Amino acid sequence: MTKRSPLAPDRFPHMPAVAGVRLGTRACALRYEGRDDLFVAEMDAGTAVAGVLTRSQTASAPVDWCRKALMGGRARVLVVNSGNANAFTGSVGEGAVSQTIEAARDVFSVEPGEVFIASTGVIGERLPVEKIVAALSDIRAVFADTSWEAAARAIMTTDTYPKGSARRVRVGDTDATLCGIAKGSGMIAPNMATMLAFVFTDAAIAPGALHVLLSSSVDRSFNCTTVDGDTSTSDTVLLFATGAAGGEPITDPADPRLDDFRAALDDVTLDLAQQVVRDGEGAAKFITITVTGAEHDAAAKNIGLSIANSPLVKTAVAGEDANWGRIVMAAGKAGEKVDRSRLTIRVGGISVAEKGEAAPNYDETPVAAHMKGTNVSIDVDVGIGEGEATVWTCDLTHGYIDINADYRS
Repeated sequence: MTKRSPLAPDRFPHMPAVAGVRLGTRACALRYEGRDDLFVAEMDAGTAVAGVLTRSQTASAPVDWCRKALMGGRARVLVVNSGNANAFTGSVGEGAVSQTIEAARDVFSVEPGEVFIASTGVIGERLPVEKIVAALSDIRAVFADTSWEAAARAIMTTDTYPKGSARRVRVGDTDATLCGIAKGSGMIAPNMATMLAFVFTDAAIAPGALHVLLSSSVDRSFNCTTVDGDTSTSDTVLLFATGAAGGEPITDPADPRLDDFRAALDDVTLDLAQQVVRDGEGAAKFITITVTGAEHDAAAKNIGLSIANSPLVKTAVAGEDANWGRIVMAAGKAGEKVDRSRLTIRVGGISVAEKGEAAPNYDETPVAAHMKGTNVSIDVDVGIGEGEATVWTCDLTHGYIDINADYRS
C-alpha cells in the first residue's frame, strides 16, 4: 500500500447525514483486490443536480452521459467506480454506461436521466461492467446515512487518504447540511471543468441556481489547483440538493438567503481541492502561489498556474533550493503582460526580487529556511494592473516518477 502523504490531515472529518441521501459501497475487484471500489448514492425524488465536467476532447463515456443527464436537472442515483476510467473504450464503453443505467433503473425504479455515473482509473481498458451490475442488485442492503469515509475510500486510485469535508449552513429560515467527498492525486490540472468530487446538501435549491453556485465555486477552488499539469479525461464535480431540509426551492442564485450556503460551498470545494493537492503523487510540500498586479484576474490565474506547473519551480521546491530565477522564468512564459522593471517576488514573505533585479541586501538564508518547511508560499506582483489570483500546487519529487512509471503493474 502507498505510504500516506506527509501533507495529509490527521484524520477524516466528522460528516453527518444529509437528509434524503443514502450511501453504500461494494468490493467488485474491478482492479483492486480486498477493498471496496464501487460507491453508490441514492437520493430522494425531486433532488436537483448541477455539474461541472472536464473540457478534455477525449472525455470518458461517463462524462458524455453526465453531460446529457445534467440537462434534466434531476438526480436519484449516483454510481462511481474506481480502478477503470472507462475512457477511450469506444462503443464498448458506451455500452458499459448503458448497462449500468439499466441496472440502476431496475434496482431503484428511476428514470435513466436521473442516474449519474463516474469512473476513474486506467484509460483505454475495458470496464468489466458485469461486476458492477451484479453489485448493484443488492447494494441497498449495505446502505447507511453516514458512510462518507467508506465512500471516499471506495473512489480512491493512487490517493493515499480519503478526502471529505462538511459544513452546517443556514438557508433562509432553514438549517441545512453540506457534505462532500473527492478523489485525486495525479493527472490533476482540472479544466472544467483523474479528479472526482461529489457534494450533497439537503437545502432546497433549484437546478439553475445550483449550477451557477457550483460553477463559480469550482472556478475558485478546483480550477485553481494543479499537481502535474495534466487534465483528466474524467474530471467530474456534481452537486446534489435533495430539498429534504424543507422550504420552497430557491431559484435565484443571487438570493441573499443563499449567502451562507454560497460561503459554505466555497469552503467545502476549496477544502477538498486543497486536500487533492496535498495528496499529489509523491508530494512532500504544499505550495501557495499568489499573483497580484496583473492585467486582470484571469491573467493573474494564468501566471500563477504557469509557475505552479513549472517542473523547474516544483523540483526547486522539492530540493529546498531557493532558486527564485525559475519563478521569474515561469512568470514570463505565461503569455500575459508582465512589467519586468516592476516585477517583485517574495518567498515565505521575504523579498527576493524587486524592480527587475535581486532585492537589495538579499540574504538567501531565511528563504532557504522557509523552503525546508512543508508549506511554501510564493507571492509575485507583475506590476501591470489590479488583477489577482491564488493557486495551489505541490512539489515534484522522484516519488511521482515511481508511482507513474509502474501505475498499471
